Amino acid sequence: MWWFQQGLSFLPSALVIWTAAAFIFSYITAITLHHVDPALPYISDTGTIAPEKCVFGVMLNVTAVLFTTMLVFELSFLAVATMYVRYKQVHALSPEERRIIRLNKAGLILGLLSCLGLSIVANFQKTSLFIAHVFGAVLTFGLGSLYMFVQTILSYKMQPRIHGKQVFWIRLLVVIWCAVSAFSMLTCSSLLYSGNFGTDIVQKLHWNPEDKGYVLHMITTAAEWSMSFSFFGFFLTYIRDFQKISLRVETNLQGLTLYDAAPCPINNERTRLLSRDL
Repeated sequence: MWWFQQGLSFLPSALVIWTAAAFIFSYITAITLHHVDPALPYISDTGTIAPEKCVFGVMLNVTAVLFTTMLVFELSFLAVATMYVRYKQVHALSPEERRIIRLNKAGLILGLLSCLGLSIVANFQKTSLFIAHVFGAVLTFGLGSLYMFVQTILSYKMQPRIHGKQVFWIRLLVVIWCAVSAFSMLTCSSLLYSGNFGTDIVQKLHWNPEDKGYVLHMITTAAEWSMSFSFFGFFLTYIRDFQKISLRVETNLQGLTLYDAAPCPINNERTRLLSRDL
């Protein structure tokens, strides 16, 4: 059996691969059509103009759902799925520890809101509706960072009884990486959009080294890409954990027909939520 066939380990793997593919396809298309500069454009700039914005939007919507079933099916499939599975796993491993249960629920809520933000970013381009785009980015990166922080705390509280110390230290290092990137991006973008470098910054897709604010722009975009990679790294740490879990769905029928009638007890059906054969 291959490693990705064990449990639900394919979920975090698919989340990272699919999201990276969304970035790469949009970037290549935007560069080929000369819609953005090759040197470190904003991630969202590579999905601002058609046709790449169509690919960017669809693929990130799928990412958001995967991000949440590691949170609850059908918000943005890959992210939602991954977060939901993680929530159920922690709940099953520590059913009687109140602090862990509260942190786990908080992580689920933060993750779901982060997935919603990812969907907003994908569907509201920066040049079309800037406020909505920024709001989605704050949800995605801001609450996504908090989600990672909460999961790292859970890892700390679950060691060494549930897993080894290495898992906690790896996640802590990734969270620190994310925090440094977030601080750099927030600081430089605040200066860049302060109004001191012109009023057309929002609509600007092409930058030259002679332009005012060019250095701040490059630092901001580099920090954004770095922060995205830190998210990828964090979800890759879920692979080993997800090899140890599977989900099942139970169908409860209230009768043998769909006509209005008094319910009668019948046998229920239990199957895997995600079949290993898929």
